[in-house]
Amino acid sequence: MDKTVASATEAVADIPDGASIAVGGFGLCGIPLVLIAALHEQGATDLETVSNNCGVDDAGLGVLLFARRIRRTIGSYVGENKEFARQYLSGELELELTPQGTLAERLRAGGSGIPAFYTPAGVGTLVANGGLPWRYNTDGSVAVSSRPKEVRVFGEREYVLEHGIVTDFALVRAARGDRHGNLIYEKSARNFNPLCAMAGRITIAEVEELVEPGLLNPNDVHTPGVFVQRVVEVGTEGKLIEKRTTRQRRATQTGAGDEAGS
Repeated sequence: MDKTVASATEAVADIPDGASIAVGGFGLCGIPLVLIAALHEQGATDLETVSNNCGVDDAGLGVLLFARRIRRTIGSYVGENKEFARQYLSGELELELTPQGTLAERLRAGGSGIPAFYTPAGVGTLVANGGLPWRYNTDGSVAVSSRPKEVRVFGEREYVLEHGIVTDFALVRAARGDRHGNLIYEKSARNFNPLCAMAGRITIAEVEELVEPGLLNPNDVHTPGVFVQRVVEVGTEGKLIEKRTTRQRRATQTGAGDEAGS
């Protein structure tokens, strides 16, 4: 089955207002930036996103956030995005803050058909006991907070019940993919992408390189095509670096005293 679509615009055309979307990436590493840009142009709003973080102020999901297209988000990290923090603290955005490992497992569980699971992460904290602020009022008071979760003892240890996540759509980015939707991610860009791909009822993958079926080594495939419904080739242009750190090189023997920035 050929799952390719001609453009990112076509791939996201039917995402409606109010849709829930799992989005791969970690910071700006492995984010489906072309699909996010296409969704921004498409205009869908009142979205609920599930992602480790919400990009940065001017890139990734931060673009949708700045345009007020996101109503609610589930994530594990708020840093690096001042607009994210501002909207949350001012009551404009609802945030379900989730431990990072728990978020990964909730996505994997949802994609595997597992409705819930027990984990020790969060036991004895607001994660399990309830009271985490999900949304604030404009005056700084809490409008919506998390409810207490079921805690059970297995052996001699307490575990909290967490629910799997299934979303209407998922947007992911892969280094290589074929027309059947099989995907390979590059190094750390793998991050949350395989998990988000599993969790989406309709998963849309942007791939840097599109190949014909049979050219990917099955042992190298990270996401089998059964989890992917649409594939669009986007190339490698426009990839972003979240933080660039530089230092001066040591002076060379031939140019003692001269230093060049690396």
